[in-house]
Amino acid sequence: MRLIIREDTETAAEYVAEYIIGRINTFTPTAERPFVLGLPTGSSPVPIYSALVTAHQMGRISFHHVVTFNMDEYVGFPREHPESYYTFMHTNLFNHVDFDPENINILNGNAPDLQEECTMYEAKIQEYGGIHLFLGGVGSDGHIAFNEPGSSLSSQTRLKSLAYETMLANARFFNGDLSLVPRMALTVGVQTIMNAKEVVIIATGASKALAIQSAIEGSVNHMCTLSCLQLHPCSLVVVDQDATMELKVKTVAYFKGVERTIQKSTKVRRPLVQTNGFHAGPDKAEPDELSPDSMSSRIQTSQSFPVRSATISYGST
Repeated sequence: MRLIIREDTETAAEYVAEYIIGRINTFTPTAERPFVLGLPTGSSPVPIYSALVTAHQMGRISFHHVVTFNMDEYVGFPREHPESYYTFMHTNLFNHVDFDPENINILNGNAPDLQEECTMYEAKIQEYGGIHLFLGGVGSDGHIAFNEPGSSLSSQTRLKSLAYETMLANARFFNGDLSLVPRMALTVGVQTIMNAKEVVIIATGASKALAIQSAIEGSVNHMCTLSCLQLHPCSLVVVDQDATMELKVKTVAYFKGVERTIQKSTKVRRPLVQTNGFHAGPDKAEPDELSPDSMSSRIQTSQSFPVRSATISYGST
């Protein structure tokens, strides 16, 4: 897992948007070989979607050959309801760029057979060969998608009851009226997200600080489903300063040092996506790792040195 720290929400969102743009453009998708993108809802991705819309309007990115799978949808809401995730996605992204409507996939919370809807969703993801990049947010209790605390780390798309804390957080979208907040949702599972070739998480604000601390410094735990990304080979968590408030100073310094090392390396030839102790250049992996204690001394050296704690991207396959 690699942690990227930016000053505020805006710069964190800009980083993620540029990252997605780079991935899609490098992939050069076609009708026969589309880029498959997993997408979230909620407040965190809104500035990312805004940046993607702006980039599209400037001619920097096309989504015509991008296939999307959304993370979740409320159960029992008409798709046209102003707070449905179907409406959210069209309002914030789909209506403003060149997605082919046939390439947009959102769970149907009104399907006559919800279990069958979930099974078919998983099957359709597999038909496309899996998801290339899954973008996600995180709840204040550390949940990803609607995989609430206690969710199985091997779960797939399914019907899920929402935790009380999640309902309280979502009440702001229903004029603060908790009685209007849905209690059930369809959601991709933890394993569905883990099966993606790459996972990028955005988390901003002090309310996410405890979740980030648990996921980064704690153990892999079903009470914080975000922590499962410790086991993912290509995972990236992008946060603002406020979201790091519960992290140890040493942890923050370490990840900032890793990024500086990557930026200063003269041997980097391909994008870097994740920290796990491998060499990022053309040479073989080195067994030793860069510790937080030695980070500052190595960064200050004027010598050319290989990048540590990062791996190259999975490429265009």
